[in-house]
Amino acid sequence: MTHPVAIRFVETELDDLAAREGRIAVLITPEGKLTAASRRLDRLTRGAVARAVGSPAWGKLKPGEGMVIGWPGGLAAEALVLISLPRKASLAEARKAGATVGKALDEKGALVIAENHPSAAEIAFGLALRAYRFDYLSEEKKPFGPVSMMVAHPEEVAAKAAPHAALAEGVFFTRDLVNEPANILTTDDFAARLAAMHELGLDVQILEEDELKDLGMRALLGVGQGSESPSKVVVMQWNGLSKPANGDAEEEPPLALVGKGVCFDTGGISIKPAAGMEEMTMDMGGAAVVAGVMRTLALRNAPVNVVGLVGLVENMPDGKAQRPGDIVKSMKGDTIEVINTDAEGRLVLADVLWYAQQKFRPRAVIDLATLTGAIIVALGHENAGVFANDDGFAQDVVQAARAEGEGAWHMPLQPAYDSLIKSRLADIKNTGGRWAGAITAAAFLNKFVNSETPWCHIDIAGVALPPGETALSPKGASGWGVMTLDRLIRDKFEA
Repeated sequence: MTHPVAIRFVETELDDLAAREGRIAVLITPEGKLTAASRRLDRLTRGAVARAVGSPAWGKLKPGEGMVIGWPGGLAAEALVLISLPRKASLAEARKAGATVGKALDEKGALVIAENHPSAAEIAFGLALRAYRFDYLSEEKKPFGPVSMMVAHPEEVAAKAAPHAALAEGVFFTRDLVNEPANILTTDDFAARLAAMHELGLDVQILEEDELKDLGMRALLGVGQGSESPSKVVVMQWNGLSKPANGDAEEEPPLALVGKGVCFDTGGISIKPAAGMEEMTMDMGGAAVVAGVMRTLALRNAPVNVVGLVGLVENMPDGKAQRPGDIVKSMKGDTIEVINTDAEGRLVLADVLWYAQQKFRPRAVIDLATLTGAIIVALGHENAGVFANDDGFAQDVVQAARAEGEGAWHMPLQPAYDSLIKSRLADIKNTGGRWAGAITAAAFLNKFVNSETPWCHIDIAGVALPPGETALSPKGASGWGVMTLDRLIRDKFEA
């Protein structure tokens, strides 16, 4: 997998700045007040820094943005980056400042001079997240050069930054999975990558098709029956809480995370248009987020019990494929009329949601899925849609997302929408038509959640693979959700 660039925290030492190669970045307040480091750089560049921050262009920069002085006289560096950042920067502004450096990072590396800025750890995290690349270009890629951050108290900053290292690993794992083409990331390969996390302390179990048949997961199996790739359910358990000393006491029930893992989605018999179908490699984005969160929890040894479950299938239009009009029975026992085979993710989630509740009796359930195009129509690529059977739980998720700078919006889920998915022939149908498409998808899932179990559904169709780069990621998979769920778990579920 792709690993985040290592960042070394060192004491502030300004004597050798003239000979430093690569890129040098220094933080300066929006008002243009020079620090000891920026004054030193100003002297070396014969006043270039002071002229830059005194220019009208400096005043137009937003916090976290930078002004680049290319091949500055008096320095060996190829670029001097002046980053506008207030002392009391928000988390998003600090991470954006780091991303400004990470975006342009190359094999020559960089030096970031943060001195005694209180947000140094967040700046480093933003740099690590933005310095990501994934491609299959035949040309040899040179690794990123070394990155150092000069700070007043290196050990203290390194301690604050340590949890971010695990989080960055989780985000990168998710991005890699979403970016992989479907001929590489088959259901077998996906399951194998998750099984390898056993080395991190996760208990990983792979349920194969025979076991899924025995469990009655006909809704999930129906989606994958037209594919050569076998359908699977992978269960990842992180038991971060010690077992009770009293042998009669029960363990703390886990939080359950459930992810849709459609490794490629043609739409099945209800085939999608050719234009844009290549992006359907990202239809396993929900499963990728669950995997990234589980990796993060293990790497940071989180004091919490969490189980992650992902349904892995491929939706293909083979002669054995599921047809519109078919009726299948879910693990719960409810019958489902398949109106559209391209509304397949909810069929996968229905069985995995029910299994998660029956097997683990979780304290709460969150599912994530690139479920509907309708959520993109409603919210664009800025926000994921949050649906829940508990408004307080939904607000917890939204607040966690906002705290991490990830967009999320609480969507409605009233009983009135149930009438749109009422079937003439079965207990329920898998789509309610054009109107309120994201809501009726959530209403469908709600039928497979016990009413007493707090549940939240997050539709990430618009944010998993946005059309352009974001503040913290290049164009491609964003890794949306790993930071949000890690924050939610830390704030609301950890001991």
